[in-house]
Amino acid sequence: MKLKLHKRTADRQAARLTKKVRIRKKVTGTAERPRLCIYRSGKHMYAQIIDDVKGATVVAASSLTVKTDKSGKDLATLVGKEVAKLASTKGIKSVVFDRNGFIYHGRVKALADGAREGGLSF
Repeated sequence: MKLKLHKRTADRQAARLTKKVRIRKKVTGTAERPRLCIYRSGKHMYAQIIDDVKGATVVAASSLTVKTDKSGKDLATLVGKEVAKLASTKGIKSVVFDRNGFIYHGRVKALADGAREGGLSF
């Protein structure tokens, strides 16, 4: 799959999107083991569990839905625990982790660790 970018797309963003395409070639979610996809903005963290066969989001959580005064890694950990709690109510125990082109460090790692603490395995 060829990725088309605008001229004004920053180099760092273009590198992330290129990594994202490379990752998504290999990572797909099924009904038995859906995909945990994350997004990290400057201020917030978003996580959703997606069944790629149906093309539907099963569970979603974000730092906007978690009511707390924490920020950074602590907030990402809470989002991970929240998505794991919502997944357990739907009967999901195992997922495939899609880091969405972000480096597995900092808030991304904290969200993954929070999801593992919450009971998800990947």
